[in-house]
Amino acid sequence: MEHILNAIKCIEEYTNGYDADKLQADRLRLHATIYNVQIIGEAVYKLTKEFKNQHPETPWSVIEKMRHILVHDYFRINSDVLWDVIVKDIPLLKTQVEDYLD
Repeated sequence: MEHILNAIKCIEEYTNGYDADKLQADRLRLHATIYNVQIIGEAVYKLTKEFKNQHPETPWSVIEKMRHILVHDYFRINSDVLWDVIVKDIPLLKTQVEDYLD
């Protein structure tokens, strides 16, 4: 959980004050952001099945699939989908992870 939360904080830092177009134009920040989304997916993959089953409100399999696409199908990365993940899914995941850590 700490790895996920740290990666989320990095994503927030890298994308603060950016919009989708500005992030797309800043390749260094874009790649750093993608890397941290990958970290989240890898950390989720390493969570136990029991934990994931106890918390079905988090879309664990979707997070893992996102990581798979970013790592193995990088040529299919859709910047609009990535931006939606950043602005919609990451804040929700952050809240959930903070709750799990409490």
